[in-house]
Amino acid sequence: MTSLPSVEDLSLVRAIIRTGAVGTAARELRISQPSASQRLGRLERLCGTKLFDRDTRGARPTPAGAELGRRADHILGHLEEVYAATRAAAAGQRLVVGAFSSIAPILFPVLDADLPDLEIQQEVDHGHFLVERVAEGTMDAAFIAIAEQMTLPHGAVARRVGRDDLVLFVPPGARPPGRGRQPLKDRPIAFSTYDRGAEDVHARLAALGAIPRRGVTLSTTVAMARRRNHLALVPRSALATELRPGEHLTPAPFRYRLTLSVVTTPTPPAVLIRHLPRLRAALQLTPR
Repeated sequence: MTSLPSVEDLSLVRAIIRTGAVGTAARELRISQPSASQRLGRLERLCGTKLFDRDTRGARPTPAGAELGRRADHILGHLEEVYAATRAAAAGQRLVVGAFSSIAPILFPVLDADLPDLEIQQEVDHGHFLVERVAEGTMDAAFIAIAEQMTLPHGAVARRVGRDDLVLFVPPGARPPGRGRQPLKDRPIAFSTYDRGAEDVHARLAALGAIPRRGVTLSTTVAMARRRNHLALVPRSALATELRPGEHLTPAPFRYRLTLSVVTTPTPPAVLIRHLPRLRAALQLTPR
């Protein structure tokens, strides 16, 4: 059976990536450089690939090393909070809740305001990592938009929070869409969607004559549109509580629906599940 990486192994990888040198990482971890090099060599043999390119200038992670570093951050981050999470769970007043980066600025303030007596530890990550944490028992709930586009691991179940629609955000001074088969002809349109349909949305906008410009997050996309007085295509929830004077939403030139889900264990946190209807209303989602 292949050996599993130890905490010391993962700490070494993380330290080498952070410091850029095996020797510096060894001193930081208070081990000898030969010991660090031997441990790294063993890890590379177990992985079957080189993890770092090393020369007189230091050590730089290969793509495999960078991925192991991300995994190390993920795993060690959980371990660093184990005792605090255990104590809080014993008091029954704390939940670890995750969300993807685009929805977090919208969702967490609602939960914080509506559940003031509950301590919510907020976590942000990609959807598949959040789901893994729920399945392994280190996260109580994860809000994701890809539950219907992935296979959930054993021990994780999804509940639909609500449906969201893509809409056009119209800042003051922006021209509304035109008419005809290409109502967005030669118009730069910022867009963002929080599921896996970005390529589909890009293609649909291009077919309508637009010059699609993808924003990395919902807030970035809205900021792009505001700065240039251009239209933006975003989920309705992105602006559920943030429309400024003179701004408005209008139906998108095509229909595109998203689904926000919450992933939990088969026995979910009752207080959170009871709150879902209020959360749905606050984000202006529809039940179906």
